[in-house]
Amino acid sequence: MTPIWLKQTPAGIILSLHCQPGAKQTKVVGLHDGCLKISLQAPALENKANELLLAWLSRQLRVPQKQIQFVSGQNSRKKRVEIWGAISPEQIAQILAP
Repeated sequence: MTPIWLKQTPAGIILSLHCQPGAKQTKVVGLHDGCLKISLQAPALENKANELLLAWLSRQLRVPQKQIQFVSGQNSRKKRVEIWGAISPEQIAQILAP
């Protein structure tokens, strides 16, 4: 079963994320309000948390960073990120499972 925070679209896979900047380390901390909750080590200043999020997702999922982009929420804790390329929703769910 696909997790609630992951949605397959014709273009790719959309992740609904709830991000918490300024944490001790960057990691998945669980679920929050239907989103995957991720704590980010970077502060929410000058786009640093967003940049860290994309770099971290790219590393965790082994997908080039240019294949990950924001759909919405760049200035909010609640973000939607789209990923496309050779990765399945099942693989993402397995790698990022809280």
